Amino acid sequence: MKIGIAADHGGFHLKEKLKSSLEKSYQVHDFGATAYDPQDDYPDCIDPLAQAINKGEIERGIAICGSGVGACIVANKVRSVRAALITETYSAHQGVEHDDMNLLCLGARVVGDTYAAEIVNSFLRARYAAESRHERRLHKLKTIEEKSLK
Repeated sequence: MKIGIAADHGGFHLKEKLKSSLEKSYQVHDFGATAYDPQDDYPDCIDPLAQAINKGEIERGIAICGSGVGACIVANKVRSVRAALITETYSAHQGVEHDDMNLLCLGARVVGDTYAAEIVNSFLRARYAAESRHERRLHKLKTIEEKSLK
């Protein structure tokens, strides 16, 4: 699976830790930041990650900032991205299984490194169930998205 990862200064250290372990099992594209810069802005790294999901260049993404909130807001501005701020493993896999979530947002100041890795693993192992009720809801989401683009 091709995945992307991105973080601002608030999530930089967690991104680096996650990236090194993920590279053992996945193709990982790092969308930045490439160095710790306390003056960087989360949209500058998260938007390219979300755009890559929209274009189909990667299958799943992981976006990290201090709280995860800003990363989630930016990601959800991009067409076809279904991002959620996750702080536990159940929602990490359930969001994929029921809602076809394709971008996981984490708050580096909210979850510890070890638990963040568990959340990421739960997210990446999950598969969309594509049951009729989930498909119906996903179609409704896509209709809302289309209306907002007009």
